[in-house]
Amino acid sequence: MKQQMIARARSRRNSRNGRHAGEHVIAAARAFYSRAVADGLIDASASPAHRVAKPRRLPSTRRALTPHELEEINAVARTSGNDVILDALLLRLHTESACRRGGALALRLIDLDRTNGLVRLAEKGTVRWQPISLDLAEHLHERARVRGAVLPTDRLLRYRDGQPISSRRYDNLWKRIGERLPWVAEQGISTHWLRHTTLTWVERHFGYGIARAYAGHTDSPGSSTTTYIKADLQDVADALSAMTGQPHPLVTTRETSNGPATATLS
Repeated sequence: MKQQMIARARSRRNSRNGRHAGEHVIAAARAFYSRAVADGLIDASASPAHRVAKPRRLPSTRRALTPHELEEINAVARTSGNDVILDALLLRLHTESACRRGGALALRLIDLDRTNGLVRLAEKGTVRWQPISLDLAEHLHERARVRGAVLPTDRLLRYRDGQPISSRRYDNLWKRIGERLPWVAEQGISTHWLRHTTLTWVERHFGYGIARAYAGHTDSPGSSTTTYIKADLQDVADALSAMTGQPHPLVTTRETSNGPATATLS
């Protein structure tokens, strides 16, 4: 079954020759047989799925974008498409907050704190407040209100007709960018690359502990060193302020220097 799925896997721009498809088959089969073992239907030693080696996951091909690459992507987003304001907001939100696609799509009016420059991100089973620039916070609020967001639970990111955006907006955005910038399509660049870009910059300038907090990674079993390098919300805001070159309410004193998240919404 594993070999069949590898052979039949659909080839996409980020294809790994079916390797991950084979891995998913083994993981699903192991989950199925684990339940059979838990219910006492078979012995643990009788599970055929656990006797088949799961393909080792290959390292990700994602990397941090260069400032020039990021500038080109933002320029295309702001000068093409049927809603350049929305696309510019999306790219800037993901660059500043390093949020995932799911976190952005779930944002509601009540999740935006304009006074303190924060958004509440609910992603991958966690909820956290993430600093963003006051300029971005105001633009997000203004655009949401103009497009019909009224109730606290109304979605923040919306189309011109007032409907909340879906993941299709991201797919169309990157398809359009890839048509104008061939290297984007060739390398399979997506929204998650913005997360890599921001977190890499934060790690290089502020260290692993603050980059970990910036990413929203929870403390999991691992090196005991992680116990002593926890960063708080002010540390994350400090990194954001340095990266954008804009002051932040949670930052008391630190000189700022421009990082990758310098694209404007004008």
